[in-house]
Amino acid sequence: MSQNLTGKKLGIIHAALITTRAVQKYLDEVIPGVEVVHWVDDTIQNTNFACAPGTIPPGNYAKFTQAALSQQAYGVDLILLACSTFNRAVEYARPMIATPMLQIDRPMMDLAVQQGPRLGLLTTVPTTVPASERLLRLAATDAGRTVTIQTRLCSEAFAALKAGQPEKHNDLLLAEIDRLSGEVDAIVLAQLSMSALEPRLTSTKVPVYNSGRTAFTHIRRLFEATP
Repeated sequence: MSQNLTGKKLGIIHAALITTRAVQKYLDEVIPGVEVVHWVDDTIQNTNFACAPGTIPPGNYAKFTQAALSQQAYGVDLILLACSTFNRAVEYARPMIATPMLQIDRPMMDLAVQQGPRLGLLTTVPTTVPASERLLRLAATDAGRTVTIQTRLCSEAFAALKAGQPEKHNDLLLAEIDRLSGEVDAIVLAQLSMSALEPRLTSTKVPVYNSGRTAFTHIRRLFEATP
């Protein structure tokens, strides 16, 4: 890696404890030396999941803003939202937060829209679908692209993960990726937990992007570009 990032500080806001474990691989591999400040509140995911898809309790946006203000006061260089379901929180908080902020899914979506107009969105949680579709369309609009999105919800994969069957989770998703690859130009994996598939995606028919690798690679470039 071209630059030592010691002295940089990254704040990560999590809606569930599980994502703190999912990001550790990328912290170690992509941005070693960066001081990471985690903020976690499991009540955000629990209350998001209790609502119908597309509905977010307003208090969860307030919790994000409060967490971002705390991390800003600590002096982080960037705030990362590690939850897909309420990714709009970053946009709502921007007028109140001076520190740069990033949705963990946005870098992979920016890459995907460059691959062609037919995009696949693979999800395992129904509440994530509206938020991920919206952000993917926003990425396309910002890039001046017109896209169609084919969404696949694989709830049984999430059930397998919760039941302690990660291999079944991965096998179900890989089968869906294979089916979807014949119909799209690129695929994005909506949840951070799906980044676990990365080692098994080296020979896919179309590019398949996960939010872990793409987000932390993007963060490294941002940190390298600033003193």
